[in-house]
Amino acid sequence: MEQANLQSLMSEALRRVRITEALQYCYMPSGDWETDASPASYQPKDAIGFHILAGGSCWIEFDGRRTTLHEGDITAFPFSSAHFIGAGAGGQIFDPGGALPPQPWSETPILRFGDSDRVVRFLCGYVRCEAMHFLPFREALPEFIHVSTEGDWLNGVVSQIVQEVDDPHSGGMAILERLTEIVLLEVLRRQLSAEPNRTTGWLAAIRDPIVGKCLQLIHRDPLCPWTLKDLKNEVGASRSVLSERFQNILGTGPISYMRDWRLFLAREQLLQGDQAISSIAFEAGYSSEAAFNRAFVRANGMPPAAFRAHQRKSA
Repeated sequence: MEQANLQSLMSEALRRVRITEALQYCYMPSGDWETDASPASYQPKDAIGFHILAGGSCWIEFDGRRTTLHEGDITAFPFSSAHFIGAGAGGQIFDPGGALPPQPWSETPILRFGDSDRVVRFLCGYVRCEAMHFLPFREALPEFIHVSTEGDWLNGVVSQIVQEVDDPHSGGMAILERLTEIVLLEVLRRQLSAEPNRTTGWLAAIRDPIVGKCLQLIHRDPLCPWTLKDLKNEVGASRSVLSERFQNILGTGPISYMRDWRLFLAREQLLQGDQAISSIAFEAGYSSEAAFNRAFVRANGMPPAAFRAHQRKSA
């Protein structure tokens, strides 16, 4: 049952890891160099920054620790944490972000720095995805992810990304975005499947025999008017045990979790179509549009109508 819950809820999360915005460019520094790769002003605060090392080797420094990267390695920063990348020591300071041409781009920008034969090649950038706006999913991710693709099928995807950059064709930017989405999905899937010994957080909740079953019910049928009594009967636990397990593992209660998930689904509906806000409010379990508006503002910082208009304007 635990494995079934894990796979079901993992699929549910990853199904929503769709790129809603992306920016990527090719960065080719050479010799001894260093770059402050902290998020630039043009990167949205909720974006996942990444580096795909397409050639050479270098180091990456995060939280005072350096890690050596090799060709094919992928690094991601779900919370856009400050970090540095470089090669050698005491080299030149390069700023690829400051050298980017104005958007929009018809082809992926390629930025070359230095005149040494010892060249490192990255695909750098960021992606945005809606799943990062669901708090339990966000909290399941670390600040720094490092994946090696040596002897791995992901290495073939990285090679295809390089080919799309080197030999651009019509529609290549869209293909590049899809390839990057595949990489992101796989990196997040591996991260979410890791750390089986955690005792708190979303992954621990999925693996818990009581909380995991409850989550499966909520995610399978989020529009069902679940009550605490319904949920405790379905999972075979008392109210107090179910509530305590939820609180200890997720820091919230089952009904609060259900409301948060419904609000997240409502956010998706606002982004994807023209459904009336009153209808979305009813599906999210709110008896009035005003109550839904208040809850949505608490979760997203603005009313639903303003949120929809803002997202369409910036799309």
